[in-house]
Amino acid sequence: QVQLVESGGGLVQAGGSLRLSCAASGRTFSNYAAGWFRQAPGKEREFVAAISWSGLTYYAHSVKGRFTISRDNAKNTVDLQMNSLKPEDTAVYYCAFAPTTFGSLLYSSDAEYDYWGQGTQVTVSS
Repeated sequence: QVQLVESGGGLVQAGGSLRLSCAASGRTFSNYAAGWFRQAPGKEREFVAAISWSGLTYYAHSVKGRFTISRDNAKNTVDLQMNSLKPEDTAVYYCAFAPTTFGSLLYSSDAEYDYWGQGTQVTVSS
């Protein structure tokens, strides 16, 4: 079993920055894709960013240029650096892992991910 734990959420003013971290423990994989998703109150969960085992990245249009996803494969951690935050970024943020066969694979669909963290709240005030 894999456990994912997010940290780094909080309250920040618009224009500010936060860095989210996701740490995996338990079973380890030879390679996996990782992603960040978010869910605002009354809305469906949406894709934010994804990274392949090899380091390829993909972002939602709404965060591209402001957010950066990164990973440390040796430590089984995935981070999300969030800059120039906006009130519309307010949501619970979830990290997710998907075991993959090829190191270049990454996914924007939450259906592809097998393991999820419990979420961390990010609130951006105007």
